[in-house]
Amino acid sequence: MADTVNTKDQEELFGHPKGLFYLFFAELWERFSFYGMRALLTLYMVQEIFKAIVERDAATAVVYASYGSLVYASTVIGGQISDKILGMRSSIFLGGVLMALGHFVLAIQNDIAFFLALAFIVVGNGFFKPNISTFVGALYKDGDVRKDSGFTIFYMGINIGGFVAPLLCGWLAYEYGWHYGFGLAGIGMLTGLIFFWSGIKKNVFGDKGMPPSQEVYEKKVLGIPQKTLIPIVAFLCAPIIAYLLSSWEQNYVSGIFKFIGFAVLAYLAYIIFKLDNEARKKLIMAVLITFFMTLFWGFHELSGSVITLFASRNVSLEGIMTASQTNALNSMFIIILAIPISLLWGYLSKKNLNPRTPYKFGLGLVLAGASFYILSISGASADENGMVPFAYLLIMYFIISVGELFMSPVGLSKITDLSPKNIVAFMMGVWFLSSAFAFQIVGFISKQLAIESTDVNVGGLDTLEVYTNGFELIAMYSLGAGLVILLFSPLMRKLMGNVH
Repeated sequence: MADTVNTKDQEELFGHPKGLFYLFFAELWERFSFYGMRALLTLYMVQEIFKAIVERDAATAVVYASYGSLVYASTVIGGQISDKILGMRSSIFLGGVLMALGHFVLAIQNDIAFFLALAFIVVGNGFFKPNISTFVGALYKDGDVRKDSGFTIFYMGINIGGFVAPLLCGWLAYEYGWHYGFGLAGIGMLTGLIFFWSGIKKNVFGDKGMPPSQEVYEKKVLGIPQKTLIPIVAFLCAPIIAYLLSSWEQNYVSGIFKFIGFAVLAYLAYIIFKLDNEARKKLIMAVLITFFMTLFWGFHELSGSVITLFASRNVSLEGIMTASQTNALNSMFIIILAIPISLLWGYLSKKNLNPRTPYKFGLGLVLAGASFYILSISGASADENGMVPFAYLLIMYFIISVGELFMSPVGLSKITDLSPKNIVAFMMGVWFLSSAFAFQIVGFISKQLAIESTDVNVGGLDTLEVYTNGFELIAMYSLGAGLVILLFSPLMRKLMGNVH
């Protein structure tokens, strides 16, 4: 398929391809569904699914980590199937249908339905998430100067969805019941699908996103065309994933990721050994960047688990928001800070003072550590019931959001710059997998800070010290990692060679 844009098919709106705005709304509503559900997930498991057992926090930690890991790992498989067989349109639509199904099944009050719903979301996300971002890039010609601003508009949709969803779904769940909150997340996903489908019907995407080969798309395997077989297999994978998620005591998913991690590192060591000196140094740096990002996301993603439980049990939220709604704070700060920080990098570039990637990553981890330090000292301001002021949570989210903007936007582009051309796709897969491994860190930390109690409403002075001591440890590890990176940044700059 040609890379050039068919101008007759590509209508414009506000100086961008019209298709961008259909993808913007499709992604906004998909992220609305994803973050709306995530805001409720940990509290729902603790208060409903595992309420009958003493180790409810530990069980919740394992399921949440396994779900998060599989959600991100599925994008590697979904991206490959799209590239080779389905194309972006069919993949996005299939993913959207499966995710909508998952969200609506979540609205059924049943334990089996709960795990099956999570499994549908895992499989659906694998097809949807990697392809919609790629589709945005496909709307522009190579070298089109509008591409960066197009992605900025698109990513704003992600954060609007991430901000609004916890507020609305959290309110519905609090006022009317969990399943109304989950149901609204499903409606959000369905709305995203309708936007995408209407874009296809109006031909706003031109010839973009079609299967790479119609012959491969129609090719029969076991007597069934691949375009039909893949949705069937995707659907049949859901019960297997549901079983893995429900077997929290055995924690099969953690074992699978340990094996994957070992295999990836062994393969990377083999590639590094074969490369020439210059390429070897750059690839080592790409691996280090991925490791640092995994560490950051491992701390950051605690927002949906331990920090939500801390907000529920130990933060004075009366008259402000519910514990699930606090999940909106990160996206709120990203929306507020994204443009100022982007302008800051532009200003520093003109002055030739823009810090290179290792310094940004070091500062990002230092900021993550500082944010957890704020939570660790909140206990000193607790009232007689063990509840701390909301301001601590607000400041924590502000600081970690700044850290995110230091690290996340530059990471992906640096992976493509530093990786040898013949393994860029593999390294992109490793980059996506890093988020999956981050959830294994989330699971480990969440289990360490699990509260064992027969009281489903445990909190206050019974939980405060466990959380503040845990946050202090996280702060030390994150600050330590950030300071090590800053210390070795001059050496890392040499490894990066001519890549900024």
